[in-house]
Amino acid sequence: MQTIDTLDTKLRNYLSPEQSNLVRRAFYYAEQAHYGQYRRSGEPYVSHPLAVTNILAEMRMDYQSLIAAMLHDVIEDTRIDKKTIENQFGEIVAELVDGVSKLTQIEFSSFEEKQAENFRKMALAMARDIRVILVKLADRLHNMRTLSVLPLEKAKHIAKETLEIYAPIAMRLGMNSVRVEYEDLGFSALYPMRARRIEAALRTARGNRKALVEEVRDQLEKVLAQEGHEVEITGREKHLYSIYQKMRLKRKAFSEIMDIYAFRIVVDSVDTCYRVLGCVHGLYKPLPGSFKDYIAVPKINGYQSLHTVLNGVHGVPIEIQIRTREMESMANNGIAGHWLYKGNSSPPSNSEARAREWIQGLLDMQQRTGDSLEFIENVKIDLFPDEIYVFTPKGRILELPRNATAVDFAYAVHTDIGNKCVACRINRRLAPLSEPLESGETVEILLGSSAHPNPAWLNYVVTAKARTNIHHFLKNQTREDSIDLGKRLLEKSLLGVSSSLEKIKGDLLDAYLARHEYASLDDLLADIGRANRLPSLTSQQLTGKIADSPAAEEGPQAPPLAIRGTEGFVVNFAKCCYPIPGDPISGYLSAEKGVVVHRESCKNLMDLRNHMDRLVMLRWHEEVEGEYAIELRVELENKRGQIAVMATQLNSIGINIEKISSSSKDYQFVHVDLELHVRNRIHLAQIMRRLRAVNSVRKVLRVNK
Repeated sequence: MQTIDTLDTKLRNYLSPEQSNLVRRAFYYAEQAHYGQYRRSGEPYVSHPLAVTNILAEMRMDYQSLIAAMLHDVIEDTRIDKKTIENQFGEIVAELVDGVSKLTQIEFSSFEEKQAENFRKMALAMARDIRVILVKLADRLHNMRTLSVLPLEKAKHIAKETLEIYAPIAMRLGMNSVRVEYEDLGFSALYPMRARRIEAALRTARGNRKALVEEVRDQLEKVLAQEGHEVEITGREKHLYSIYQKMRLKRKAFSEIMDIYAFRIVVDSVDTCYRVLGCVHGLYKPLPGSFKDYIAVPKINGYQSLHTVLNGVHGVPIEIQIRTREMESMANNGIAGHWLYKGNSSPPSNSEARAREWIQGLLDMQQRTGDSLEFIENVKIDLFPDEIYVFTPKGRILELPRNATAVDFAYAVHTDIGNKCVACRINRRLAPLSEPLESGETVEILLGSSAHPNPAWLNYVVTAKARTNIHHFLKNQTREDSIDLGKRLLEKSLLGVSSSLEKIKGDLLDAYLARHEYASLDDLLADIGRANRLPSLTSQQLTGKIADSPAAEEGPQAPPLAIRGTEGFVVNFAKCCYPIPGDPISGYLSAEKGVVVHRESCKNLMDLRNHMDRLVMLRWHEEVEGEYAIELRVELENKRGQIAVMATQLNSIGINIEKISSSSKDYQFVHVDLELHVRNRIHLAQIMRRLRAVNSVRKVLRVNK
């Protein structure tokens, strides 16, 4: 069992005596605070913070992190508060302890919501001091090591959360040793039988492979010694969870995965890395396309190394990793490998800068998400282990998850670039925004001054930043559109009863909002715009006037509502009659779609006349904007190539066919249905005249379903 004396001996190897004494003092303080508390194993509770502190001491963390680790459960599990800790150990330690502590004073509707809100709080604390996450990771690691004393269901729940959240975070921060232990412990807790079987198979394979491993290592050492390189060569073994994941995802047998032999070569300098690479490529032939240079282009978590796969003795594949000692430390401990809180003058390391950039991304994300559950789901999406590296036109390298698209790239460059993205060039060729990017490609984003995010992008973006910003824009845009439309609908209805919003007294309006549980007038207007509340009913309640009928309520003095075509998602155009500017129109308030615009002659609108309270008088604004879908039916002679002639005729006047289908009327004629976009009725008439000019066209009709 670990004791404060063994920890103190470890600390004095790299901390000053004063700092070591402060950590010892924190231990006695925690011991007294947790007096009478025991873990499920029967040990005194203070054994847990002592073990967590030991984990951080092995990473050679600074004394403030160690004190925070020793006290990390004090606020949550004892009567000691943050202010008391601040008085005893200083403000920095108190902030660290508070950042790691869970939210215990708030009631949540579910365990998942509680965990998500805890993570959100921790992300905010991480932004202030990144050491918060290191203490939390060490805390979780000791909890995983002692899972066996917990009830089975609780142990599985903790293991699942660790694999989904904490192992990927450790990976993102470059802490490979912690990640591997998380994964193996979590795998053994979730699937104990599978873990035991793979472990037994691994022991057997290790014995069978021993001779070949020794032969390869001897050959590597001999060749490198001849070239004068002093290196450390170790066999690199896949861990249990990695083997299981490859067997499951790649559908491979254990024997196929274990066919690959892996070695790590640690050298003294970056220059030597490339020299050693040349030596091993001279000894065994490299497999084409297998070389990866993570020294020149580090991974997103700061990891650096040279990777290559060789065709070794007896044709056996050999994986080689070549890195410096500093890179080896970074690969295992990440941002904890060379901690920089020893002095404010030290510049941030590459890994710490990347970690801070990621945490800032978490902050931006949590500010734009609606609730904690949505935030935690976006965090999970963002924790991808595989990256691709693409270039901006100016040569800047961006890391993105595998299967990322140009939209993900645009948002990675800047949120405004993503919001105004309309098209892209990949390696100087125009490409769809949905096309997955590949490493090494150069991506250029084309912008539109009036462009905005498309809801369809959510079908193929993979980064949390892109998804969060699209959701945020659409949510805000929809609300703004709803408020604007709701105000126009309510003003129109109030005008029908000889009133207006300006005439309604403030206290009367406030009382109405309070009675119907609206926080503000904007909330009421947004509800009206979304058709969740009828403007006619609202106007009657606000004025105290009850109309005899909906028609009387509207009154002759209430003008029709003007449609500009720029109202956004709360005004939709019916697909049954395809209204366009110039058509007489009316509207129907739908709870799902807001105002649905129909042509006056539409038979579906006629069927809605029994819901007069939901009908809205509409007209087109004098300055209507945009293009509108229209469907035409063309009857033409059944001759080869006539559809192509018709399409060419439309193309000559700049009309794009959005959709086309054909059906045979009889042996002589065929019906062709076209969906086009037009500006107004005059534009439509020009198109129809152009179609009738085609010799084989017999009729052109506007479709009204």
